Amino acid sequence: MREINLDRLRTLLVIAELGSFAKAARALNLAPPTVSLHIKDLEARIGAPLLSRKRGQIHPTAIGETLLERARRLLADAELALEDVLRQAQGLAGRVRLGASTGAIAYLLPQALTTLSARHPDIDVQVSVLTSQESLSRLLAGSLDVGLVALPQAPMGGLELHPWRRDPIMAFVPSAWRPPAQITPAWLAKRALILNDASTQLSRVTSAWFAAAGRQPQARILLNYNDAIKSLVAAGYGAALLPHEADAPVPEDRIAMRPLRPTLWRPLGIAHRNGPIEPTTQHVLNVLAEQAAGKGHMAGVA
Repeated sequence: MREINLDRLRTLLVIAELGSFAKAARALNLAPPTVSLHIKDLEARIGAPLLSRKRGQIHPTAIGETLLERARRLLADAELALEDVLRQAQGLAGRVRLGASTGAIAYLLPQALTTLSARHPDIDVQVSVLTSQESLSRLLAGSLDVGLVALPQAPMGGLELHPWRRDPIMAFVPSAWRPPAQITPAWLAKRALILNDASTQLSRVTSAWFAAAGRQPQARILLNYNDAIKSLVAAGYGAALLPHEADAPVPEDRIAMRPLRPTLWRPLGIAHRNGPIEPTTQHVLNVLAEQAAGKGHMAGVA
């Protein structure tokens, strides 16, 4: 079954509005035979007359009126769709899909999203809670546009990774344990621990920190949701090693936050696909780079 051409519907609409084939041809900048051909094609497709001539005037038939009613909506929807796509192509509106950890979403993204909203209110950033590996996989699959990921990461064909910022990894310890001013691997390895599982970059970094001191502690529980980990620390369930973002609130009184000795950092990077970047995505990358530069963190986003 052949589809109805929007140009032919537009021709029918203009004829009905102007009441004349000749006037419609001039308004549409078409040759009169072309206008007649459009109507003949439509009538052949429908199988019924769409226009009638009465006293020198062109009027739609009952079937023509029904088609005109639908045609007005179809043409309006088509114009709106084209306008939306053009605005997105120009970077004025559209959707950007971003993946990040819970900590980044809670404490690092709000400032960037506020700035973006002020500059480009019609850009919608859809944020998903993802591990670094999940973000990289979705970027490669084309279902994500920007990922905030822990560094370092092995080079991946098709993706670009740029350093963004780094935050200190701190010990979060139940206050009742009366921890020292600085936390060492030897002191912490003797306590109950709540750690990230092996799928995370944080797990690999903290394991290396313990290993450098000859320690290989076993976690009491493995959990990747930082706020839940802090709740368990507050309840005295164990201690944890977590990044502390600059804008994150100070932990509650039941948690003692201490620096590590030796110091440990959690570097973050921005990942996106190689090749041309859509203007909306570029606006997001620009705001993230400005935020990092303004905070004095490392930045280098294309």
